[in-house]
Amino acid sequence: MPAFDFYDADPICQIAINLFYGWGYNFYRTENQLRADNQLVRAKASWLLGRAAAAVSAAESDYRREFLPPPSREHPFPDAAAVASAQKLERLAKSITSLELLIQQQPVPENDRMTQRYRKEAPTLQTLITQDQLLVGRCEMLRSLVEDQPASALLGNLSSIENGLQAIRSNLEERAVILLHPA
Repeated sequence: MPAFDFYDADPICQIAINLFYGWGYNFYRTENQLRADNQLVRAKASWLLGRAAAAVSAAESDYRREFLPPPSREHPFPDAAAVASAQKLERLAKSITSLELLIQQQPVPENDRMTQRYRKEAPTLQTLITQDQLLVGRCEMLRSLVEDQPASALLGNLSSIENGLQAIRSNLEERAVILLHPA
């Protein structure tokens, strides 16, 4: 009996394949590749929104440092307009962060026998590709709109930034409809 029987690939591969099938996973199925791609795309979209939120937070910090100095005897209270602008930037950063988290929590079609019995997973995931393209494109547009911009530019561009956020929200709603009513 050779000493290297333990490293024989055939029985080890058979055990691994049996485990994969037992876990409901076969890495050669198209559905698994599409599901993994979907998760990767959502992770990248979330990353783009994370960069956008960080840029807005940095602009807010710079704005507060410049326009909201510590109180003094001459100016014991901050300028109300500056406070309102700083709060707008803060709300904007929170909105972007909440969308980032929402993208991370988006479901993909389940990989269980009941789902496979009543709907076809691959066509549903193929339909999600269009939504994923829109999602990533919109997240990148938002990131490019806010990154490396001063607070004044963000405040001046606030309506188009909020329109971008609304477009991403509607994209996520359409994605939910696809998952509820599969192809």
